[in-house]
Amino acid sequence: MSRIGKKPIPVPAGVEVTIEGSTVRVKGPKGELVREIHQDISVTREGDVLLVTRPSDQAEHRALHGLTRTLVANMVEGVTKGFAKTLEISGVGYRAQKQGRKLLMQLGYSHPVEIDPPEGVEFEVPAPNKVVVLGTNKELVGEVAADVRRRRPPEPYKGKGIHYEGERVRRKVGKAGKSAK
Repeated sequence: MSRIGKKPIPVPAGVEVTIEGSTVRVKGPKGELVREIHQDISVTREGDVLLVTRPSDQAEHRALHGLTRTLVANMVEGVTKGFAKTLEISGVGYRAQKQGRKLLMQLGYSHPVEIDPPEGVEFEVPAPNKVVVLGTNKELVGEVAADVRRRRPPEPYKGKGIHYEGERVRRKVGKAGKSAK
């Protein structure tokens, strides 16, 4: 049995959950999320908790059970607290700034790099070398953060580039000098 799939999902006060067939709609203080789940897996509401059940013990149903439970739990968490990914920029002259909704970054190219966030995601720039990606959808926040990081991934020799907060950049030793004979 899936230990994750069996755990009930608590629904906090102020969160509205609507289940129509295989569509789960979660509405809360930070917004609304809608997700289509697999037709074999059922989500039911009992009081102030959501329960995810599967029809059989087949491998596919076992896999979908835990996945569906986690996706619905992330929807509930997203509309109540929201999700954030922090990126750090390191390198001489590398910096970021917010221009309206857009993120404008100087990353050592001949031109500034401009990123327009998709609907439901916003950027925060608390410092010129820090970017915070915020949103209610965990997948979308991670995807946008990965897209920002992809613009200048950290290089292994000096560590310059964009990396996640707390990420260890694996460093390499540079060229060995010519040995004196």
